[in-house]
Amino acid sequence: MKFAAYNTDDCFDEMFDEQARPRAAARPLIHFMETLPDGELLRRQQSAERALLHMGITFNVYGDTAGTERIFPFDLVPRIVAASEWDYIERGLKQRIRALNLFLDDIYHEQKIVKDGVVPAEIIRSARCFRAPCVGISPPLGVWCHVTGTDLVRHRDGQIYVLEDNLRCPSGVSYVLANRVVMKRTFPQVFESSRIRPVDDYPSRLLDMLESLSPPGVDSPRVVVLTPGIYNSAYFEHSFLAQQMGVELVEGRDLIVSDDLVWMRTTKGFERVDVIYRRIEDDFLDPTVFRSDSVLGVPGLMEVYKAGRVALANAPGTGVADDKVVYAYVPKIVKYYFGEEPILPNVPTFICADPADRKYVLANLPDLVVKAADESGGYGMLIGPHSSQAQQAEFAARIEAQPRKYIAQPVLSLSRVPTIIDGNFEGRHVDLRPYILHGRDTFVLPGGLTRVALTKGSLVVNSSQGGGSKDTWVLAEDPAGPGGPPEGDEAAVIAGVPL
Repeated sequence: MKFAAYNTDDCFDEMFDEQARPRAAARPLIHFMETLPDGELLRRQQSAERALLHMGITFNVYGDTAGTERIFPFDLVPRIVAASEWDYIERGLKQRIRALNLFLDDIYHEQKIVKDGVVPAEIIRSARCFRAPCVGISPPLGVWCHVTGTDLVRHRDGQIYVLEDNLRCPSGVSYVLANRVVMKRTFPQVFESSRIRPVDDYPSRLLDMLESLSPPGVDSPRVVVLTPGIYNSAYFEHSFLAQQMGVELVEGRDLIVSDDLVWMRTTKGFERVDVIYRRIEDDFLDPTVFRSDSVLGVPGLMEVYKAGRVALANAPGTGVADDKVVYAYVPKIVKYYFGEEPILPNVPTFICADPADRKYVLANLPDLVVKAADESGGYGMLIGPHSSQAQQAEFAARIEAQPRKYIAQPVLSLSRVPTIIDGNFEGRHVDLRPYILHGRDTFVLPGGLTRVALTKGSLVVNSSQGGGSKDTWVLAEDPAGPGGPPEGDEAAVIAGVPL
């Protein structure tokens, strides 16, 4: 397979520049792929797919009558990130997560940011994931968002934007680790000759961060991963991370509260639990505080948590920062707490609860992407240019009825990466979800999950909507040639720049 017929169109391509020349960071890989014998790359693609199948790399699709479990599609051509560009991304992510953590601690305590008029009180009160029972809670180390997956996209202009924040139970890191294992087996020569930053230390870093949250006086903290069970869409990841960290994978029925502590049932009797990496939503954590009909959580858990006798990661209540209306205020949040502009800009966003913004959105639905503030996974969304008049009318009615529930953004032309389609290289749109661990310090996993829209022309990369994934290679140092962060003031405000 050759790249001679590969067409970058008018999109930003992560491997080729506007003149169809390989970018400096991608040159060695492109040369290697083009020197493979005919059919060899396809053979390696098939081998990689078999390896992932045997590893059980699956996810579940809710409401799929054809069967819930699917193999996560994988493409062999990686996304490559230059070292200088990654440095820019990493600094931006650290700034953002620290600001969001200060925001969460503020709104569950004094709410200074609300009193100072930076974020309207109504936006916080009406956020579906704001948790009144968490008001006044002080989590260990003052940290609320311990594990975050922040979705990034690059537009045609080359600028990287934050598309959304995921601070509740972000998933996907297991695919990052599994993809890397398969890629190293598939291209051992490339990894031997290239300086690609490793990702395999993520489980140990995750465990170290979780153990740092343990209650005072606990010398050897017991950490567990709390899962809703085998029917959850990310159950593979829950079991994978528990196995990699060497800790127990538990369901709510495995835990009890007694003597103001959390205990785990074992074959040797009850053993104390000190840190819970919970992969279930707030609503289901504790039926005595949140949903009374939940059978997934642990009755009494929140009382032990409030008393500081068990740690929860992520902290309950972090979902308010996932709200897409709150997302629109993050640039102001960064400026409020740090007195500086965000390094990574938001996509310009119209808040439908604002009358002027709502009027503009309703008049321009064919040109905008409309998103529900509390949905994820590609659900509850209208992509204007790809929608019918009937769909636009339906969303207009939804916006009029519940304006707080919706935001709108211009349609971005997501960057593309060559992808193997029917034996040829074709460009497919991608995003990037880096993972951030925030405890005593902040660690950003080099790379993250590159999700790819496998359908030609599609901008929807979610696995639940037919997307796949690629390995993400962050180079340890830049090769000679172009690449790196945008020139000029990288903290420049992007609002007003046509997208």
